[in-house]
Amino acid sequence: MSKYGLFLGCNTPALRPDVEHAIRKSMPELGVDLVDLPGYVCCPAFGTFPSADEDAQLAVNAWNLSLAEEQGLDMAVQCGSCYSSLRMGSHLLENEEKRARVNEFLAKGGRNFKGETRPRHMLDVLYNEVGVDRIVKTIGRSLEGLHGIVQFPCHTLYPSDVVGFEPDQGPPHVLTDLLEALGATVDHYSLEYQCCGGAGGFSNADAGAAHEFLRSKLDAIIAETQADFIVVSCITCLMWMDNQQKTLSEANGKKYAIPVFDYNQLLALCMGAPAEQVAAISTIPREAVIDKIK
Repeated sequence: MSKYGLFLGCNTPALRPDVEHAIRKSMPELGVDLVDLPGYVCCPAFGTFPSADEDAQLAVNAWNLSLAEEQGLDMAVQCGSCYSSLRMGSHLLENEEKRARVNEFLAKGGRNFKGETRPRHMLDVLYNEVGVDRIVKTIGRSLEGLHGIVQFPCHTLYPSDVVGFEPDQGPPHVLTDLLEALGATVDHYSLEYQCCGGAGGFSNADAGAAHEFLRSKLDAIIAETQADFIVVSCITCLMWMDNQQKTLSEANGKKYAIPVFDYNQLLALCMGAPAEQVAAISTIPREAVIDKIK
């Protein structure tokens, strides 16, 4: 069994604990032991320290990374923004001068960062370590007969030389392959690689533009696919694409009601976990999908 320090971030345990339950249910079933990291703090999110103070950003990055490093572990991270923040911070801290500067701050809290731990996104662990074959052999239920579309977490794609984990060149396909492993048919559409609009800096600075980003995606999904659901692997994408469909419906006089799931939620459901534990919280009802998982 492989072992990782689990970095849950802020939103998952606070607002969508069913996603946390799904992760804790599904990953050990696949041979991935998740170890809690007591004392972790905000990653930090890009709209905070990274926008204004690199020393503060890297000190917070290093604090979190040091918690996993202390246990000799790499990190497993679900939130795309958390992953990118920690991965970018880890990359910047390869610079010895920056690492020495940050360790001056950490020393005041009794911590030190050597640069020996690596943040890995949950999709990276699932695809490149666990593997599609093992997932297929582990699940007892299937999404066969259901059509899904994938929302790639932007922060896991760019800049690809730092945060990327796709195994080859070309269009991203890791999340697509993982969803197909659960038996679903994955439909493709013209705006597949467009941001969901939910990034904090974007949605907070111009909510109208962010809503337009999401509306255009949803219209393309409805017009070009047979999607029964959307699958994501980022808590920001999950909450934005789920919650804002109600807002768009009220504002545009057009009904948007495509259920949104985190990948680990579907994975846990296919392993037989009860929906009331691993997929209980949503704005858009999910029963039409859950009831068809056989």
